Amino acid sequence: MSEKPFASSEDLAEKVETFEVIAPGVYAMSAEGDPNVGAIEARDYLICIEARATPVAAQSWLRRLREETDKPIRYLVLSHYHAVRVLGASAFGAEEIVAHTNTRDLILERGKEDWDSEFQRMPRLFKEPESIPGLTYPTMVFRDHMEIDLGGDRGTIHLSWLGKGHTKGDIVVWLPREKVLFAGDLVEAEAALYTGDAYHLEWASSTLDKVKSLGAEVLVGGRGKVVYGEKAVDNAIEQSRDFLNTLISETAKTIEAKGTLKDAFDAVYKALAPKYATWPIFEHTVPFDVARVFDELNGIADPIVWTKERDLEIWNQLQR
Repeated sequence: MSEKPFASSEDLAEKVETFEVIAPGVYAMSAEGDPNVGAIEARDYLICIEARATPVAAQSWLRRLREETDKPIRYLVLSHYHAVRVLGASAFGAEEIVAHTNTRDLILERGKEDWDSEFQRMPRLFKEPESIPGLTYPTMVFRDHMEIDLGGDRGTIHLSWLGKGHTKGDIVVWLPREKVLFAGDLVEAEAALYTGDAYHLEWASSTLDKVKSLGAEVLVGGRGKVVYGEKAVDNAIEQSRDFLNTLISETAKTIEAKGTLKDAFDAVYKALAPKYATWPIFEHTVPFDVARVFDELNGIADPIVWTKERDLEIWNQLQR
């Protein structure tokens, strides 16, 4: 058995939440490496971004948001499907839940398995799990691009699928006038990347190239602090790319040398730790990251479904 606590199962300390007005009518909340959330004011309604793991967990965010605006929530945008991001959706009372069509497919394929897996990995995020009414399904999906007119002189926001990445269904929310980007888990700002359901080769190349080409000056990543300034945004993107490229290169070398999954994990951990070991959820993510990239480089195109049993099997195999 592993000597290290499983995933984030012993990360039970509450995190300090930071609420920010990042542009007029544009809000975000971060929490020391926990999943970030955001909101955008239209003239007559709100667009919320991400939902947290349970309706109860979403309440501290919604209470703080209501100090700024009492507009009704018309859209809840889900950047992708992972249980900690979406199962709190019922707290928002949104008219529409928006996601990529591939995200809907992932929920249908592995929704309950992912819920069970993430609850085992990150129990602290699931405040009062009995408050979850069931799986969250989008009511509105799109493939490449969707625009929402904010009304009056507030402009338009763009929801875009830029390619496969953290999952096959990640979307970004882009405010071109304010140059604010909600990147979901395609980019993390000084937080380790979880890549257990990823498409590493596409993510590290064309997908991040498209993210960078937007020219954002404020970035809300999936985890970590809100990043301000074009240089800082580029640094966050390139840090994420470096993390991915290290996973890819060290695993590729191991496969070429006919090494095992455990050999790949040891090589990746050694290469990543000097830069990233102090970042949130690093110890949690790396075993699952290596398992997925090892599969991908061995020709398994789509991620294998994570279950509670598979989680423990991989963890104990690699962390002993």
